[in-house]
Amino acid sequence: MANKIAAGAHIADDVIIGSNVVIGDGCTINPGCIIGNNVVIEEGTYLDYGVIVRDYVSIKEGGKIGARCILGEYLVEFFQKKEYGFHPLVIGKNAQIRSETIIYGENELGDYFQTGHRVTIREKSSIGNHVRIGTLSDIQGYCEIQDYVNLHSNVHIGQKSVIQKYAWIFPYVVLTNDPNPPSESLLGVTIEEFAVVSTGSIILPGLTVGAGALVGAGAIVTKNIEQGMVAVGNPAKAVCHTERITDNVTGEKVYPWQYTFDRGMPWQDIGYEKWEKEQQRYENNAEQA
Repeated sequence: MANKIAAGAHIADDVIIGSNVVIGDGCTINPGCIIGNNVVIEEGTYLDYGVIVRDYVSIKEGGKIGARCILGEYLVEFFQKKEYGFHPLVIGKNAQIRSETIIYGENELGDYFQTGHRVTIREKSSIGNHVRIGTLSDIQGYCEIQDYVNLHSNVHIGQKSVIQKYAWIFPYVVLTNDPNPPSESLLGVTIEEFAVVSTGSIILPGLTVGAGALVGAGAIVTKNIEQGMVAVGNPAKAVCHTERITDNVTGEKVYPWQYTFDRGMPWQDIGYEKWEKEQQRYENNAEQA
């Protein structure tokens, strides 16, 4: 099928473009890029040098894709059958995907998605809006990552993990999933809303870190952590409620963290309490409509 390339798109001479490709106005596609078949690149998207966009990829408006990224990477069937089926990848608007990130097919990423460098995201994952994934992190597929989740660098997320809204995962955290390695009995970890998992922690298969809980640095979590609790040590044990934690300098309470931290959050500059009330009012109006 014929391609539809806007007159205002800026495409380098050596770019390879497949069939049935749509490229919107104001797009920039730099030298060395390869665009597969049945690809949609919406207006204002920027592809840096050497980006590979495989078949059935859709990049919404305003995306910024760093050098040598691969979008819509082949699933294992390609290497078994030498054929590539229908495995779409959708990337929401205003994404910022840094260099050498690899995102497989059969993924759906929300608006304002960001990665650091050399991130890997395997197939069949659902990632919400305003999610940030740090450099060298590895999402092992079949995962659900909800809105406003922050993953720092060198984080490993095992298959079937669920990370709910506003959770924080700090560097070198591992969410495991195999209770009897090696086996096929995978049990994903669940991190609930507003929970924080600190640097170097390991969460064992099938466990839940409750809403608003805090896992201390280097903890080995072998049992569920109840909501709002602080768990530390190896094996991790609950030692107190997060509300007992105070700032070492000011002495002020710092948890629940959403009341004291707002950078990059939807309640930035208005405060969590006011934002929460507005959300409740909106939900009530929607129910009554």
